Amino acid sequence: MATFQVNGRTVETSRDMNLLDFLREELDITSVKNGCSEGACGACMVLLDGKASRACLFNTAKLEGRKVVTVEGLTDREKDVFSWSYANAGAVQCGFCMPGMVISTKAILDANPDPRPEEISKALGLNVCRCTGYVKIEKAVLDAGRMLREGAPVPSGEETQLAVGERICRTDAREKALGEGKYVDDMKVPGMLHGAVLRPPKARVKVLGIDASEALAMPGVVKVITAADVPGDRHQGHIIHDWPAMIAVGEETRYVGDALALVAAESRAIAREAVKKIKLDCEVLPPLVDPRKALLDDAPRLHPKGNLLARTVLRRGDPEKAIAEAAHVIRHTFTTPETEHAFMEPESALAVPGEDGTMTLYTGTQSIYDDHKGIVGVLGVPPEKVKVVSAYVGGGFGGKEDLIVQHHAALLANATGRPVKVTLARQESIKVHPKRHAFEMAYTVAADAEGRITAVKAELLEDTGAYASLGGPVLQRACTHAAGPYRIPNIDIVGTGVYTNNPPGGAFRGFGVTQSCFAMESCINELAGKVGLTPWQIRWLNAVEPGDVLPNGQICDAGTAFKETLLAVKDLCEARPDAGVASAMKNAGIGVGLSDVGRVRIRVKGGKAVIYTSAACIGQGLASVLMQYVADASGLGWGQIEVAVPDTSTSPNGGTTTASRQTVFNGEAARLAAEDLKRDLATATLADLEGREYYREYSGVTDPFGSDKPNPVSHVAYSFATQVVLLDAEGRLEKVVAAHDVGRAVNPAQVEAQIEGGVVMGLGYALTEDFPLKDGEPQVKYGTLGLFKAAQVPPIEPVIVEKNPSDLAYGAKGLGEITTIPTAPAVACAYLLRDGGFRTDLPLAGTPYSRKKG
Repeated sequence: MATFQVNGRTVETSRDMNLLDFLREELDITSVKNGCSEGACGACMVLLDGKASRACLFNTAKLEGRKVVTVEGLTDREKDVFSWSYANAGAVQCGFCMPGMVISTKAILDANPDPRPEEISKALGLNVCRCTGYVKIEKAVLDAGRMLREGAPVPSGEETQLAVGERICRTDAREKALGEGKYVDDMKVPGMLHGAVLRPPKARVKVLGIDASEALAMPGVVKVITAADVPGDRHQGHIIHDWPAMIAVGEETRYVGDALALVAAESRAIAREAVKKIKLDCEVLPPLVDPRKALLDDAPRLHPKGNLLARTVLRRGDPEKAIAEAAHVIRHTFTTPETEHAFMEPESALAVPGEDGTMTLYTGTQSIYDDHKGIVGVLGVPPEKVKVVSAYVGGGFGGKEDLIVQHHAALLANATGRPVKVTLARQESIKVHPKRHAFEMAYTVAADAEGRITAVKAELLEDTGAYASLGGPVLQRACTHAAGPYRIPNIDIVGTGVYTNNPPGGAFRGFGVTQSCFAMESCINELAGKVGLTPWQIRWLNAVEPGDVLPNGQICDAGTAFKETLLAVKDLCEARPDAGVASAMKNAGIGVGLSDVGRVRIRVKGGKAVIYTSAACIGQGLASVLMQYVADASGLGWGQIEVAVPDTSTSPNGGTTTASRQTVFNGEAARLAAEDLKRDLATATLADLEGREYYREYSGVTDPFGSDKPNPVSHVAYSFATQVVLLDAEGRLEKVVAAHDVGRAVNPAQVEAQIEGGVVMGLGYALTEDFPLKDGEPQVKYGTLGLFKAAQVPPIEPVIVEKNPSDLAYGAKGLGEITTIPTAPAVACAYLLRDGGFRTDLPLAGTPYSRKKG
């Protein structure tokens, strides 16, 4: 028996259980989040006798007489101050880490009411944030300290006009900061079961038999199902249906994350224990983990069509002739590893069957309609029988686009007739969901004597892992952006995507361009040295501007502001000859001739304009952006606009949150619908319009990849960026300046936060993050991924460049992906200028950050 206090209330328990589980499961205190259960992320931070402590590292038996405080136990004044300071600073994005951050903030300020910035970053060392880059969080702590010291009143948050271009506080900031908003694993419904998944012991095994009798005999186990129990189409996938919901007896697994059997039980612990009781009879086969070997004639065929997933070819001009005639030719081969999204919230889904044969699925996803399609497919039911509702999404970065737990929860709920929640443990999540693709890239870059680039030839080899996921489009985007935002008349880009027994590669912030940009920009930096130009000068010499032709053939529109990003950092580069520079471009929208539609419905309900769209907010602040669009176009203000929860039964399909598209596509649809509303408001009040609906779409019309047009329109818009990295005397990061062409900054505070967070993710990609595999099996834990912590982050200066005469979405462009893309080559350039070492592999070797020597 242990007796202790939680938020001032005395509690007793005779069970010795993990404190995190006790708080969440026994006391229903869900502000304390389960991000890793290994003490690595800080999402479960509590005050233990006044000290910031990770709940997952303590058991209740050792808490006798102690005092535990969660966010719920803070005073009303503290809740108001902390939630406002985090909202006002722009520190809240996906929100999953926020309650833990708030607890650490409380501990910091209790110990020192007026801390210095360096003290704050050090004190936040136990907390991980994957979204913000920590800059805005540190500002929030400073602001909170000032308000508490001075006794200042808390502003309402509505002093700023609700309009495009204003620094408004995010509408979901308070709920997220105080842990009041619900993520799927925070949800409970009556009669709910928990699901768990049996996975193979090795990447490639032949399944000979599955015996679940011992598991079924366990008390609390309700059901075990296998591939034979899938009522619909067992194979799913975004484009190619090659990913089975479960591997059947007689088939081979393709990676360590494959599902072999599903268990439903009365508790999560019982379900996971039951999985261990299932007897798997299998033959372990040699895994195929090298994409080059996978292309050999004698390689085992991992899929019926073979091991070649896709091939992408982009050619213009006569590159062989240009290379032969060039004054300078750069040749290098680059490699980039798989990397883990490391979103703060592990995957979770709750499926609730209805008495009428319907099913409602709650999940944190980047597209409720993509999930809906997959669930309908595996269940083999009509579309109207399934409803998908989005809870808060604790980060995505592309990693929550695939079916990982959603279909398993639905299959178990369908089989048992009871609600079933499936939540992955962090290590299981690392093993299962798709990663950033590993690439090998052989580049040839040719230039004339003055440094004008005349040709680029590149061969890109993509390891797509076990399943297609979005490997084909990722490869294509890597190729269409492979030569960067430069005037280059001769192009020969060939990409090859290959199946292996490694974890699947999928969408990840940058979508293939992070990889090819590292290669291209690194070549340009070496070329600059050979020509006698600075990295800035060679980019200025070759940079596209309005009217120029991009390497993919598209003509640059009037909103092209690449040169403006270069001008924004010119003085710094001239003052610091050791400044590492890299640039990038990134499309907004899916493009390449595919259907790409934003859809928004505004319904006047309860005296408010309620915005309905399926478009997912995964931390980028879409709800606030849509409110700003609607306010600006309609003339409505605070308290008159709301955003509904994405729900396939009420929300039109606004498409996936991917390809940096939501601000442009659903933003434009919202603007058009709000303009229709404004016309009616000219002669009526909102109350008069009760029940009226305003529905609009925006469709991006583009040309297909491989179009025979001389200048095809590949995408409706492009963003451009230039980033500069400075190193100190010891070779550590001193400062990053990131100049980004955003077209129009809808909310400058959110734009800055996106830039800062993207830069920090890019710094990790450059210097510390890796995903080592052995025989296709991940060799990492969350705490060993190499994620940047607050104290490692240098000062980051975002520079917002606005230049876009287009009316589309008020001139705004996508920003989510490009913020990460040029960072790694800028870091590589800084080290090249420092020590002369030309580094071709990520993470970069031979830096103070290197975890491996060499």
